[in-house]
Amino acid sequence: MFRRAALCLLMTLFASGMIACGSSGGSSAQTEAAEDVIGSRDSTPVILVPEQPGKDVLGNEEAKLDISNISEGYISAAYFGDAAKVKVQITADDHLTYTFDLRPDGSWNVFPLSTGDGHYVIGVYSNIEATMYAEVFSTELDVVLTDEFGPFLYPNQYVWFTEDTRAIKKASEICRSADTDLDCVTKIYDYVVGHVVYDQQEAESVQSGYLPDVDEVMDTGKGICFDYAALVATMLRTQQIPTRMEIGYAGTAYHAWISCYVDEVGWINSLIYFDGENWSMMDPTMAASQGEKKLKKFIGDGTNYRMLYLY
Repeated sequence: MFRRAALCLLMTLFASGMIACGSSGGSSAQTEAAEDVIGSRDSTPVILVPEQPGKDVLGNEEAKLDISNISEGYISAAYFGDAAKVKVQITADDHLTYTFDLRPDGSWNVFPLSTGDGHYVIGVYSNIEATMYAEVFSTELDVVLTDEFGPFLYPNQYVWFTEDTRAIKKASEICRSADTDLDCVTKIYDYVVGHVVYDQQEAESVQSGYLPDVDEVMDTGKGICFDYAALVATMLRTQQIPTRMEIGYAGTAYHAWISCYVDEVGWINSLIYFDGENWSMMDPTMAASQGEKKLKKFIGDGTNYRMLYLY
């Protein structure tokens, strides 16, 4: 029987938080460097492509998992049955269950192993009626990553991009004048908040299960907070900057934030964060030494700061 509590938590998260949050577009005056300026940092995009080589496949006639590349930080799943709605659940050592939609058309969907090395329980569930789901297939896996940053460099269902994604080329142009990873993060942040405005109409009408299309966000220049986060993460990941999109709560307030790994500093937690109204960025020059202090000021005393999901 499908674990309804976990699904309800995820649906509540999307219905009450992620799909209803906003942001104000920033000024574009400082978003792009002059075209003739070339920094010392190589901005050539690196696009990691998830594959399903079929070397190690588990499942049955209805559902299959290609786990050939679990050491890279992702799995792929496909459903071949008759159900109109299908879910994938991934539970790691921390006992937190991630619930994803799985397209019921036989195509491969990519899901991250966000918590890194460890033991995972993975299940596929088909909808019976209303909110009732039945298990189609499940398995347990022990994962050892070849690169701890893999889950945060590859695309996945929430941060999806391919070689044809136009936002990748834009990120390369934006970072052309950057000298360091921190420069690149700042330039991409400035571009996104300066060129994307909050879409109130979409926020009021979007349904649970919504997934961002980063090129559509680029084309329309508007989106909800999920779109902002996916666009920033896409641009940074293809600039070889490991990026985590994190969702959680500070007390009863819903928040989203992005953490990045930069060679000059290491992981900078909550470098870019959403406070329920706006996206903001820590001063990169202060983040390494005062990041935790700034974060606690942002959320109060920090005692209720709780991350729920990591993508």
